[in-house]
Amino acid sequence: MIPVRKILERPQERRRHQRVRIALLGRYMLEDYREFPCQTLDMSPGGVALFVPVKGSLGEKVVAYIDQLGRLQGVIARQFDNGFALRLTMSQVKREKLADQLTWLANRHALGMPEDRRHERMVPSNPRTTLKLADGREYMVKLVDFSISGCAVLCDVKPPINTILTIGNTPGRVVRVFEAGVAIEFSTMFAPENFDANLTL
Repeated sequence: MIPVRKILERPQERRRHQRVRIALLGRYMLEDYREFPCQTLDMSPGGVALFVPVKGSLGEKVVAYIDQLGRLQGVIARQFDNGFALRLTMSQVKREKLADQLTWLANRHALGMPEDRRHERMVPSNPRTTLKLADGREYMVKLVDFSISGCAVLCDVKPPINTILTIGNTPGRVVRVFEAGVAIEFSTMFAPENFDANLTL
């Protein structure tokens, strides 16, 4: 499988970003503050196509809340049967974070990884952290998302499943390995009342 990031960066593609087919549920709000449910059809760091019950108008500003990705905003760039495409407006930092999230989600889908819905996942405010192995080796990694019980990280090193390690200052073990990184289960769950996107592992 060709890594998603490489696909996204191909200069010969007609679109600026290659879209990844992915189905995630969410809600969106039009300029008149009406809210409706939606589902993603495909996404890239530059845009998202949504199945929706109410299309809105071309050029209309839309705010969407998508499961596992959080808040996105943009303008309606085109319409199609049963939906519309948003051109996303965000900073370069947020765009890079979205690209990392799409890489993780696309790899998980391609490998047939089951969706872990035991605990809600959040996108961390500060995605940069360290991964330390038992032999003392340490790597800078990027958090894709985390929950009270575990996290997914993008990294070059691929420790085998059940490898004991420390992510930031939090001990855990590898429970899945995918093309772009690993999924880690924490040794001890965080208390839900202390858990939010600003948590430092």
